[in-house]
Amino acid sequence: MTMWQILPKPFTILAPMEEVTDTVFRQIVTRAGKPDVFFTEFCNVDGLQSKGREKVIHRLQYTKGEHPIVAQIWGNTPEHYYTTAKELVEMGFDGIDINMGCPEKDVIKSGSCIALINNRTLAAEIIDATRRGARKLPVSVKTRIGLNTIATEDWCGWLLSQNLGALTVHGRTAKEQSMVPAHWDEIGKVVKLRDQMKLKTMIIGNGDVRDKHDAEEKALIYGVDGVMIGRGIFENLWCFSNHQPTKDERLHMLIEHARLWEKTWGSTKHFAIMRKFVKAYVKGWDGASELRAKLMTANSASEMEKIISTSHVETSK
Repeated sequence: MTMWQILPKPFTILAPMEEVTDTVFRQIVTRAGKPDVFFTEFCNVDGLQSKGREKVIHRLQYTKGEHPIVAQIWGNTPEHYYTTAKELVEMGFDGIDINMGCPEKDVIKSGSCIALINNRTLAAEIIDATRRGARKLPVSVKTRIGLNTIATEDWCGWLLSQNLGALTVHGRTAKEQSMVPAHWDEIGKVVKLRDQMKLKTMIIGNGDVRDKHDAEEKALIYGVDGVMIGRGIFENLWCFSNHQPTKDERLHMLIEHARLWEKTWGSTKHFAIMRKFVKAYVKGWDGASELRAKLMTANSASEMEKIISTSHVETSK
């Protein structure tokens, strides 16, 4: 049995997000309330198997407390998928996911991710190469319901025929980005397709999921085995535990996040990346916007801590 088949249903997953779901963020989410599965940031196999390897390898960094964890990869070269998959086995990952859903224009122009909907020969070669390199690790795919128009049954039906361990379906086309509500009825169609084909592939729904309670409701309505939460994590970092944090809990966790970020990345990443998380913590109370503005000027964890400490003194006067 694979990792996917032994998970409790409905299981929850934190979605892979560029410059967001690194090992630091995943460790912080674990403290707030851990999902059943983590995904890494998406990592380019062509970059990994090139002279630029050191610029992307950090995306695969993780700690023991983040298991079960799936490495998500993307790219255009089957041989690089094979080589990378072999490495991921040695690195101790619990699964390998192929990104066939990214809607970014530059990515689509390169023929990668959701663009593979129009190049199924290459898509099949990529899946096969990854599976050969992965050996016993389960191989899954994350995709969308179409490129410019909805093509759920055609595209997802074809992906299901590839005998994947799991298939994550984001309920929008690439063209729709996140501008319209997710079509969960289309995700439900994939579940029915899977059942008609009598497959064991786990179906994971993604799109507009607020928290664990919402995930459980959608699983009940649409029959998915698991639910992936992406942007919902920015509304409430505790979304996988359904806890509603206090102001003090939010600020304390922000400081922990900043300290861990510095400890992990040091000078290898600019602190401006850390500042992007401030809005996820500082909101929902009088004076939050003013505090956010001050925190966005910080260039270190200690500066953030000083600003928050000063703010507490001012509000207590």
